[in-house]
Amino acid sequence: MSIEVKVPQLPESVSDATLLAWHKKPGDAVTRDENLVDLETDKVVLEVPAPTNGVIKAIHQADGTTVKSGELLATLEAGDAPVVATSAPATPADAESESATHKLSPSVRRLVEEHNLDPATITGTGRDGRISKSDVLAHLDSGGAAPPATEQIARPAPAVPSGERNERRVPMTRLRARIAERLVEAQQTAAMLTSFNEVDLGAVIALRKKYRDSFKEKHGVKLGYMSFFIKAAIEALRKFPAVNASVDGKEILYHDYFDIGIAVSTERGLVVPVLRNVDQMSYAGIERAIVDYATRARNGSISLDDLTGGTFTITNGGTFGSLMSTPIINPPQSAILGMHTIQERAMVVDGEVKVRPMMYIALTYDHRIIDGREAVLTLVAIKEALEFPASSLLEI
Repeated sequence: MSIEVKVPQLPESVSDATLLAWHKKPGDAVTRDENLVDLETDKVVLEVPAPTNGVIKAIHQADGTTVKSGELLATLEAGDAPVVATSAPATPADAESESATHKLSPSVRRLVEEHNLDPATITGTGRDGRISKSDVLAHLDSGGAAPPATEQIARPAPAVPSGERNERRVPMTRLRARIAERLVEAQQTAAMLTSFNEVDLGAVIALRKKYRDSFKEKHGVKLGYMSFFIKAAIEALRKFPAVNASVDGKEILYHDYFDIGIAVSTERGLVVPVLRNVDQMSYAGIERAIVDYATRARNGSISLDDLTGGTFTITNGGTFGSLMSTPIINPPQSAILGMHTIQERAMVVDGEVKVRPMMYIALTYDHRIIDGREAVLTLVAIKEALEFPASSLLEI
């Protein structure tokens, strides 16, 4: 019996998707729930699984094609695939490798193929033994790698002639193109301005050090910096509602809730998962949500709903060593907070010069609805909340 494999129903805000890569070809046997093809939308990569066991009869859309919900992708002949005798039957190790490959997300599969690795040799720490990007990196760090191909040994790559300069032209991914589009849109529609301040993080560092072990023992997650910044930002947003608002035509839309986006860097580009009603979350709840979102964003399993909405965004350039930056607003939000690297600097404290752990913070805001006074006082409120964190409960 022939079964049609179609593009799944795309989210309401997504009109189409790009066919990124087929993992099967006509005549290949497939098993139920095995990933057949990757579809890339503006924000996430979707996997299209096989609806049943069978054999690929025909493929109707080529790599790079733009497709819409319900379009025919392939035809599958249902039933168990016939066993074909070969001169070199598959070994148990081959079977293990094939099984492991089925569990790979698109980003992990690309990393495995790039380094010519055998998935069967990599220990997966994800659900049902699924291999994550961190598992592959850990395998590489431990010295694990597949042996070089025979052809590579027999035919070493020729040296590049002196003075030759190569170039490569690669089309943007859907995500990268969408990021570019939104950044240009933000600069063209918002009157963006950035204010700066600096924060002494000595109290936060001391608090994390003091309660690090007991916090992790009770809540099962590390106490990071981001939860302190989120709590501090919420206190400031309550005082200055315009910073948590957005422009809607000629009206200002004030939000009486706090959905904070946390910028996460992935192989495919920057994504911003949203922590909803974060004001109602504990420090532990925030830290758990951040770890979950970051993990799913990097292994390609985050959903479009997780990336939709948000009333305010926080981005941490300090993760990569940035000392200072002017982050760009995530439309239609009116402001974004930029964190940066912590540096020990000589500061005057109570008339004495002391070495303190300092961080520059930046607030880029839409001057159409936020005045300079509100922006500066928002940064001051965040600074005060971070320099006196004992006022907030850690629920330890």
